[in-house]
Amino acid sequence: MVQNMKYGIIAAGEGSRLAAEGVKAPKPLVMVNGEPLIDRLLGVFMRHGAGQIAVICNDLHPEVHAHLLHLQREGLHGTPLPLQIVVKTTPSSMHSFYELSKVLGGGEFCVTTVDTIFREADFTDYIRTFQSKVAEGCDGVMGVTDYIDDEKPLYVDTDDRLRITGFLDRCSCPKYISGGIYGLTTPALQVLQRCMERNESRMRNFQRALIADGLHLQAHPFSKVLDIDHAADIAKAEAFLQE
Repeated sequence: MVQNMKYGIIAAGEGSRLAAEGVKAPKPLVMVNGEPLIDRLLGVFMRHGAGQIAVICNDLHPEVHAHLLHLQREGLHGTPLPLQIVVKTTPSSMHSFYELSKVLGGGEFCVTTVDTIFREADFTDYIRTFQSKVAEGCDGVMGVTDYIDDEKPLYVDTDDRLRITGFLDRCSCPKYISGGIYGLTTPALQVLQRCMERNESRMRNFQRALIADGLHLQAHPFSKVLDIDHAADIAKAEAFLQE
């Protein structure tokens, strides 16, 4: 397994839909199978060679920052974490990613949203694919899934070799959607900077810009990826991870 991998977690959303449905904890601290979402991802990343983990949280939920500071001091279940924390309320996930990019710097890195639920074995395959494709000259590998259970999915169009040709809001014959798992390299940060200069927002517009600017992106299918957007999604995630 690769060592000294850079990881980032976007955990700066407000979680307004969960709150409206009676979930009191901010999204990063929502419990799934007895573990906060943020802790689950940190554990996965540590088991996959993390040399650096950057997390962005907002300043609307100080308990998330306090939890991260505790992990920074005490570690995760006794294991020290190479954790860096950014506290900032941002207007979109793309802006959150931009703040993380300042900490992660260049090279190879993997960023996910905090509520992305996947099988760890799938993630192991994904990281191996990411490393091998980057070694071949690929600019990034995006996690995708053919499991569609999202209100506003971002469809991912590919050729027969799984090279990504487009990111679409609508698709008449969908095969894959974005799983919120982004493995990228330094050229992607240059595209991100240009997106910021154009006052763009949303990760899906950044991903479209990657294609428009000619970057070579590969899709890597996961068996299933879930998001925690509604209270009912918590039970779905727990059942999925126990399968």
